[in-house]
Amino acid sequence: MKSHKGQLVCEHLENISLDALEKHQDIIREYVKGRHGIYALYRNGRLYYVGLASDLRRRLKHHLHDRHAQTWDRFSVYLTVDDRHLRDLESLVLKIASPTGNRQTGKFLNSKNVMTAFRQDIKNKHKKEIRSLFGIEAIKEIAKPSKKKRREEDLRPILAAYIQKPMKIRLTLKGKLYKAIVKKDGSIAYKGHIYNSPSLAGKAAIGRNVNGWTAWKYQRTPGDWVLLDKLRKK
Repeated sequence: MKSHKGQLVCEHLENISLDALEKHQDIIREYVKGRHGIYALYRNGRLYYVGLASDLRRRLKHHLHDRHAQTWDRFSVYLTVDDRHLRDLESLVLKIASPTGNRQTGKFLNSKNVMTAFRQDIKNKHKKEIRSLFGIEAIKEIAKPSKKKRREEDLRPILAAYIQKPMKIRLTLKGKLYKAIVKKDGSIAYKGHIYNSPSLAGKAAIGRNVNGWTAWKYQRTPGDWVLLDKLRKK
């Protein structure tokens, strides 16, 4: 059989009734016996099942008695020049058509999913368009974290960025000494409660709003207690 360069399907038989398969197997056998290709089963005009086979006649006959029996009424067969791309061809049909009779969804063996790169290219294109229309400041505006991300950042202990290990802090007001512990994660433990900022811990200690950075002190060196604000100036 002569084949053309690049050709995949060499012969096909479409929309044949189930009755024809049962009554004229001898004729159909001459067309598909020992041939490989893709076949499709239909039910009430809709694609029901797609499969591939190295012996199409035997596979179609098998479907007369397996779990698909009585579920399809017509079929098509597509004979291929060789079997090099059958698996990808079957997967392609499964992904596009999603036949109800197939349990598998189709999987390409060596195809790279470029969805991540596609999304990134769209983002880059969008940034270029914004820069062209409104300038670099607009790009900075886009880069600002979302409200959700900002809320998550607000929940993080403020001191986390300034310490590497737990330490003691203290606050003195009108001769009264208040003590607290800064934990490794930057949160502040005071009388069994945890606070994410020096100011909140200070308010809990003295009962009113206070700038925690200039109220609490930490021990920089033995005996040298300095304001927490020094941490931000290192």
